[in-house]
Amino acid sequence: MTVATVSSKGWVVIPADFRKKYGLNAGSRVLIVDYGGVLALVPPMSDPVAESAGMLKGGPSLVRALLDERAEETAHEG
Repeated sequence: MTVATVSSKGWVVIPADFRKKYGLNAGSRVLIVDYGGVLALVPPMSDPVAESAGMLKGGPSLVRALLDERAEETAHEG
């Protein structure tokens, strides 16, 4: 775990090993995400659509679950 200090101006220095690992250079932008009590610095994706493709692959089909649920509701209505 790495500890950083917030300056009086609100600045936080990202340690060099993390800057190198995530390709952060002077002028790089990061997203600040509040996960309900946890702040995270997240490098933005250069192409969010392409980089997100396949993230949910292999899990249960939500479309299939919704269609099955609707078919069951329809059967009970009739």
